[in-house]
Amino acid sequence: MSSFNQDRRRSAFTRIELAAIIAVVVVLATLAVCALAGAKATSRGICCNCRLKQIGLAFRIFASDHEGAFPMDISTNKGGSMEYSSELFRHFQILSNELSTPKILGCPADTRRPASGFAVLSNANISYFLGLEAKESDPQTFLAGDRSLMTNSVPVGSGLLELTTNLTAGWTSRMHNNAGNVLFGDGRVDALSNNRLQEQLINSRIATNRLLIP
Repeated sequence: MSSFNQDRRRSAFTRIELAAIIAVVVVLATLAVCALAGAKATSRGICCNCRLKQIGLAFRIFASDHEGAFPMDISTNKGGSMEYSSELFRHFQILSNELSTPKILGCPADTRRPASGFAVLSNANISYFLGLEAKESDPQTFLAGDRSLMTNSVPVGSGLLELTTNLTAGWTSRMHNNAGNVLFGDGRVDALSNNRLQEQLINSRIATNRLLIP
């Protein structure tokens, strides 16, 4: 066999090896990107959970100074936010001393930007709904949670949402991929799937859950 043919074979083999190496690198890079995306989503979910717990603590601190009542159950004349029943951000402004920063009101998985201060807070800076039926004494009631809700497979908009027993509640993929975090009246936070969200609404034993959506 001539040296020319041997050189051609060695060259072809080298090209095959190079192609295989490139293919392996592409696969590994894809796996790394997917793993990073999954880790990032998990991190955001954990951070969201922690922020809701801080919100729950703020509500409970307020309640401890107001005979167990949350701001939306107390008149503005007594330091509450009852008269602002349809203005979600007002209920959180009342908690400015307990929350310390409006950044807590934003989920890391949301596209909304936090307010620079409580004085300029608006619904557009908030990622979480507020449950007007929530009671510290009733651990099954919804106090707050991710705004990415839907009813009968239709995403909900801003404003008052009345969740009745004939509606099917669920999550959109907007924030936590068809799942969401919910803060309950006793301060605990649970990550809920669509099925578990519906179960928890039934367990709340409230015919109509009134939720303010930012």
